[in-house]
Amino acid sequence: MDATHMGQDIEKVLLTDAQIQERLAELGVEVWEYYRDKDVLLVGVLKGAVMVMADFMRHLPGSVPMDWMAVSSYGSGTKSSGVVRILKDLDTDITDRHVLIVEDVIDSGLTLSWIRSNLESRSPASVEIFSLLRKPEAAKVEIESRWVGFDIPDEFVVGYGLDYDERYRNLRDVVTLAPHVYS
Repeated sequence: MDATHMGQDIEKVLLTDAQIQERLAELGVEVWEYYRDKDVLLVGVLKGAVMVMADFMRHLPGSVPMDWMAVSSYGSGTKSSGVVRILKDLDTDITDRHVLIVEDVIDSGLTLSWIRSNLESRSPASVEIFSLLRKPEAAKVEIESRWVGFDIPDEFVVGYGLDYDERYRNLRDVVTLAPHVYS
């Protein structure tokens, strides 16, 4: 689904699918070079990172395994609650492995900080972060992300895996929702 199908629900398109794919291709080369000859595991954060993970992996020039975590900190609201619960943990032992967390958006940083700390407690060789989007103005904690696709304004965005109340994930672009949708 593209933005033209969304009618009055969309305020503006921030990133098109073409822009996203071009940036993921660039980052795929960088990440591949960084982890060359290392035992790396991509860890996606469900559900938002599904689209990012799928497309990012297709841009890697070789095979890399993946696993998934599901955590909850949003509920159906538009801001992180800061309270994190694991809904689905990794199936893979990460001891002595290089872990790359693949995330859709770094917002407040609270959830991602918690995930990183949790994974670091499991004795990996390293833990790095790859995020398609980052909202620098929304940060409540500093998160060092080795790879970021795009810095975006502190606005509520949906599309490309990001949702509002489980809707709009299948939108190819990243867009801001019109306030009437969530107010």
